[in-house]
Amino acid sequence: MTGSTITASTPGRICFFGEHQDYLGLPVIAAAISRRIQVSAHQADQRGFRLSLPDINGSVNIPFDGQPLPYPQTRDYFRSAVNILLREGFTFEKGIEGDVHGNIPINSGTSSSSALLVTWLTVLTQLADQPRTLPAEQIAELAYVAEVLEFGEPGGMMDHYSTAVGNVIYLESQPRIRLEKLNPPLGAFVLGDSQEPKDTIGILGRVKFGMLAIIKNLKNINPNFSLEESASTEAAEFKDFLTTDEYILLKGNLANRDILRDALTLLKTPGNSAETFNHARFGQLLTAHQVNLRDAQRISTPKIDRMLDAALSAGALGGKINGSGGGGCMFAYAPEHSEAVAEAIQREGGKAYIVTVAEGTTVVNE
Repeated sequence: MTGSTITASTPGRICFFGEHQDYLGLPVIAAAISRRIQVSAHQADQRGFRLSLPDINGSVNIPFDGQPLPYPQTRDYFRSAVNILLREGFTFEKGIEGDVHGNIPINSGTSSSSALLVTWLTVLTQLADQPRTLPAEQIAELAYVAEVLEFGEPGGMMDHYSTAVGNVIYLESQPRIRLEKLNPPLGAFVLGDSQEPKDTIGILGRVKFGMLAIIKNLKNINPNFSLEESASTEAAEFKDFLTTDEYILLKGNLANRDILRDALTLLKTPGNSAETFNHARFGQLLTAHQVNLRDAQRISTPKIDRMLDAALSAGALGGKINGSGGGGCMFAYAPEHSEAVAEAIQREGGKAYIVTVAEGTTVVNE
């Protein structure tokens, strides 16, 4: 060990509104949650990157000679983070050693991979030969490059910004990045892991590229059509040009766009306090979003539907599936009765966690 230990910690995230919308150029509203991934590391005399992953009985050992690293397997985010920083001018003459711990459900739609990547990038920038403390927004952008662009995957930027920046964010990606930090007086949520495996890449490919094909088709028919600006009522004029499934998907995306706009107005209501905030309306909007995700995007599952129904019956005000879908997690808004809601989710076979909105990436020097 050649220097002080850096400990960086990053939260997972849930998507309130705009699920399956950001990669279409539409905005999202997301929140960091109080389950986190932590990396503690220090410089070492032996060059390279060595991490212990005791939570999954694993380890990372990456030899390094100063040159860009190859990818023995796709989605190797430990290596891609190093490569992205090399392009940014960082160098690593010393080695880096440490360990990784976390309590974010893995492969469940709560952005465990993005949180890990954001944390790792934060540690790397702090332990480089010329350490630099980058703004959370810049770390988020680097993480997006390392996770999505580097491997040509069909994801958006929500995960990286929401985990790095923390709390509640409104994010536009088109025509340019616009990030707005929100501070609504929200109570507790119950995150429910269905423990069903999910095919993130397959679902993103089907729902994203299916919608992009629809948009291209509609613009050939009416060049003025815009997913951002066209009214929901305009969908009817295209019904004869689309299959039934395409028409349902189009209407679902337009409806979800409008739900987000209603939610943004609610979350930004001046003078919001825990007492005056319309918690019931917030829950209703979450459930309305879920109906479209279930029926139009078809990303929910029977088990997650049962978990959501049980949560509502136990006192939750609303809820939805979280992440790409086809399994993974749901969450319910339960500012009251959160324990009862958690128990109801577990009776349906889910694993429940009571969570709150949390801060973004933090760094401690030890």
